[in-house]
Amino acid sequence: MKDLLTFPRGGIHPEDKKKFTEEKAIRNTSLPVNFVVPLSQHIGRPAECLVSEGDEVSEGMLIGKSTGFISARIHSPVPGVVKSLKEIYLPNGTKTEAVEIELKGEFNRLGKKVTGDDWEKYSSKEIQDIIFDKGIVGLGGATFPCHVKFSIPDGSKVRSFVVNGVECEPYLTADHRLMIEKTAEIIEGIKIISRVIEPEEIIIGIEKNKPDAIELMRNAAVGFDIPVRVVPLKLKYPQGDEKQLLKALTGREVPSGGLPIHIGAVVSNVASVFAVYEAVVYQKPLIERVLTVSGGAIKNPANLKVRIGTPIGELIEDCGGFRVNPEKIVVGGPMMGFSIYDLDTPVTKGTSGILALTSGEVKSAGETHCLSCGRCVTVCPMGLNPTEIYKLIDHLEYDYAGRKGLMDCKECGCCGYTCPAHIPLVHGFKLGKYMAKKTGAGA
Repeated sequence: MKDLLTFPRGGIHPEDKKKFTEEKAIRNTSLPVNFVVPLSQHIGRPAECLVSEGDEVSEGMLIGKSTGFISARIHSPVPGVVKSLKEIYLPNGTKTEAVEIELKGEFNRLGKKVTGDDWEKYSSKEIQDIIFDKGIVGLGGATFPCHVKFSIPDGSKVRSFVVNGVECEPYLTADHRLMIEKTAEIIEGIKIISRVIEPEEIIIGIEKNKPDAIELMRNAAVGFDIPVRVVPLKLKYPQGDEKQLLKALTGREVPSGGLPIHIGAVVSNVASVFAVYEAVVYQKPLIERVLTVSGGAIKNPANLKVRIGTPIGELIEDCGGFRVNPEKIVVGGPMMGFSIYDLDTPVTKGTSGILALTSGEVKSAGETHCLSCGRCVTVCPMGLNPTEIYKLIDHLEYDYAGRKGLMDCKECGCCGYTCPAHIPLVHGFKLGKYMAKKTGAGA
């Protein structure tokens, strides 16, 4: 273990809980009658709606156009009729316009043989245009538009293209299954992206609890004109965060407020790479993704290929429903995900998992006063003092909290996980960031 790479500062290792689904092959879900497709499924400006109530839509049809450089296109996941345009709340609290589609008509792609293109005929610019046109965003959680990420600024050079196969959040195994079941496609996706960003080296980072994926990716990582390494990593959360992953794999540290390109790096999650492959080779918009449905309250946990806009309750039913009444339902992983109460909440491009957790898994407890034990400081991977920042926010000192590193917080949850007083530190930091922006503190 001492020879395995990892980031040097902080971090934790919660029980991974991946046994529920790590050996469950990806399977298709049944299709519901109604889909709700949000127009804000990415970092940046929401897409602009292009359809009206009563319009007929086809599978993969553009229904939302991007409204700026940092924005992404939205496509209809199914053929049907626009039932309504409405506003909904996403799990992170964002209010967005959404298109409700009633399933009707014939699919263009589903169940039909689609011939792939020879992507090597495309120029770098043409590949970028396809990635933009098909609405590809990062599927590791951040949902950053990929056409933006792969637009390398003039004068910059990509030294390292890092492919993120870490998946360090407990319960989640969708990326693991993709690496096992779609190995060749992911490798081809890496080659496609490399055509665009022209890296000097490629590093594929995978935590050591996925030995089958490590072996498969190593055996498949051939035919490149540049050095390629598949690197096993020590088990430590939040190793999947791009800043921690870059520190572990390259030794270089992204500066405060900076981006990976500032140290000559580009990071892409394996699911994002697979989406790029399907977009460029099969001209397929991002209308579905693989996610994990798990947790002690789920009767039959699974890894599912799901159409965007599918209500979460439908996926739970597809997995046999609840084994016991859940204490909490989480969209995403247990560390950085969001609790929901409405099972009509739809799957978005950024939905990596649906967890139905029992009271024993949640282990909720009442908040007490800070003990000044320093555990949160010890585990913070960004080297912050969480309890100090939290107290500043609590006293409305948003500007001072910013100077103490509030905006560098990754909201990974390590501090809250270790806090014996059960203080909702991450919730406080989210509020502090919101209020700092709203009040112009630190501007």
